[in-house]
Amino acid sequence: MTTSARDTAEAAVSLSGVSRRFSDTVAVENLDLDLAPGEFFALLGPSGCGKTTTLRMVGGFELPDSGRIRLGGQDVTNLPPHKRDVNTVFQSYALFPHLNILDNVGFGLRRSGVSKAEADRRSNEYLDLVGLSGFGRRRPTQLSGGQQQRVALARALVNHPKVLLLDEPMGALDAKIRKSMQLELKRIQREVGITFLYVTHDQDEAMSMADRLAVMNMGRIEDMGEPHRVYDRPATEFTAQFLGACNVLPLLADASGAHLPDGSAVVVDGRAAPAGAGWKIGIRPEKLHLQPVGEASPAPAAANSTTATVTEISYLGASTDVVLATPWGSVVQAYVQNTGAERPVARGDEVRLSWHSSQCFYLPPGEVHTGDDETETEAAA
Repeated sequence: MTTSARDTAEAAVSLSGVSRRFSDTVAVENLDLDLAPGEFFALLGPSGCGKTTTLRMVGGFELPDSGRIRLGGQDVTNLPPHKRDVNTVFQSYALFPHLNILDNVGFGLRRSGVSKAEADRRSNEYLDLVGLSGFGRRRPTQLSGGQQQRVALARALVNHPKVLLLDEPMGALDAKIRKSMQLELKRIQREVGITFLYVTHDQDEAMSMADRLAVMNMGRIEDMGEPHRVYDRPATEFTAQFLGACNVLPLLADASGAHLPDGSAVVVDGRAAPAGAGWKIGIRPEKLHLQPVGEASPAPAAANSTTATVTEISYLGASTDVVLATPWGSVVQAYVQNTGAERPVARGDEVRLSWHSSQCFYLPPGEVHTGDDETETEAAA
């Protein structure tokens, strides 16, 4: 989905000027956010950034100190959770150990007055959707962590909520199961067409599943958009460094354009050279090309090219992680794909670093906050 919620007649979720404090700590500050119907939206950021508090306010588990929250156009700011058409999947699945899987999934239906036969029918339908057909008579203790997570998802979906809130739902799974569940969760979301608001600190999860994502820091949204745009053209240095690895190098700007400290010219496609002090250039490690200086052309170097010395090498299988030192003291990281076509570099080699003007970006001046200060409420955010 490429359409933002503002392009639709009515947002599935809308936050306007929402703020939340805990004593003297600002958890969320003046947040504006719209989610389109059927959108998979991820809130991404470090612990303490405000993402879980935001989700809890949408779900009604926290009330904002200011601002309004609307679901499908209805103001729900002060409504309790059970009066909002949302369901939540937490990191702890909270399945009832004394009930079988079928009754766990249908628990909410039965409480709302649905007959046993209809609850069982719908529960079996959603167990099939999450790949657990035939598991209805088992107990939660007989399932793996990944299977329990699927049960929690089926239980949340069976009530047909307008919005599903997911708070680090894969945090307890190992890496291999997490990857398979990412694919499954996106498939399920496409099939049911429900708006998903997904909270995570895992960049891979957000990038692989979300239609759009927002990177949060210190209670505010640093950047928001489709994953490829936020990754390839981040708006701030914090976003660039949080969302994957990024080399951030200082720039010097004058009438002739932008330059690295060694005088090498820098050009970014579609962007004029920035004016003023404090600007930087960002380049992802996988975008860098390394060429031993002895093999480099003796002609004057073009823009987006400088020299560096190899200081560390780590073989990672599919690629090699190369750490380099520039003449002015910056440390640069490069990922070299192990295709067998390139000549291996060694520690101490002097190389020419180069990159395409479409694969770098200017980063504006501004203080970079780590966002690692945790509040008691946000300790698991």
